Amino acid sequence: MKTIVTGIQPSGRLTLGNYLGAIKNFVELQNKGEYDEFMVFIADLHAITVSYQPTELRKHIRELAALYLACGLDENKVTLFVQSEVHQHAEIGYLLQSIAYIGELERMTQYKDKKQKQVEGVSSSLLTYPVLMAGDILLYNASCVPVGLDQKQHLELARTLAERFNNKFGETFNIPEPLIKKVGAKIMSLQDPTKKMSKSDPLEKAAIYLDDDENTIRKKIASAVTDSDGLIKYDEKNKPGISNLLTIMSCCTGESIASLEERFKNSGYGDFKKAVAESIINLLIPIQQKYLSILNDKEKLDKILDDGAMKASYFAQKTLSKVKRKMGVGRVK
Repeated sequence: MKTIVTGIQPSGRLTLGNYLGAIKNFVELQNKGEYDEFMVFIADLHAITVSYQPTELRKHIRELAALYLACGLDENKVTLFVQSEVHQHAEIGYLLQSIAYIGELERMTQYKDKKQKQVEGVSSSLLTYPVLMAGDILLYNASCVPVGLDQKQHLELARTLAERFNNKFGETFNIPEPLIKKVGAKIMSLQDPTKKMSKSDPLEKAAIYLDDDENTIRKKIASAVTDSDGLIKYDEKNKPGISNLLTIMSCCTGESIASLEERFKNSGYGDFKKAVAESIINLLIPIQQKYLSILNDKEKLDKILDDGAMKASYFAQKTLSKVKRKMGVGRVK
């Protein structure tokens, strides 16, 4: 059985980068129908590895679920659920820690980056959450996992742990493959196009958020960093700002970057930026309208998440029981 597994943390406001680099890709994958199961979860257990507000987290969980659906995920084609509501995720995360090494976890780039930003001390879960992520994937014997370039290191750990477990306890897990989308896999900051667009960026105008209104979008794109040569050409090394805007518009409209270069070859940056802004607005306004409708239908949203958790738990328990049996944990039943 071919299974795909993916998730996003419910922390902060989602950006255009989150949509173009991840969620849009999820919708395309579901519509292709090439997988027997498509598991999509809201990774609230990952969100508590750093400082957070419980009331805000609970609010973001519902908002993210509604946003997934508004962006085009179909509850009849994917299994949408909240990670913490399937207790097997936490359990397999701990079990896999027994075969993960501290040195492996300390080498994780995201751990090192987040560790430097911590003010109140570093939680042990910040170090070990890549093991939980591996558990998220292996719990459903994923065939492949859609990942951004910055998450590929974590998937490599999942592959390593799967192989290590299989070698130590017997064949149990698939070895998941990364599924990286080349175009739009990494949308960059509007203010520093050498860095990824991030929902945690302290500079508000560095990112387009999925709930930004039309005027805000226009202002942010108008102030986006470019260069001074006036050429609208894709050159990631020498023209990162213009290259990022071309990538954004291509992903929003479906028009190729080469076609956009040809269309705007005689245009100035001002006109080009206006067109980029309009392409974003045309994409996001229908999503925003649908999002509000779904979020306000509490009963329907809860049913989708309840059904998703029930189905996910069924698959997860089958894997967890096999893992515990092979590890010699508990009594044989």
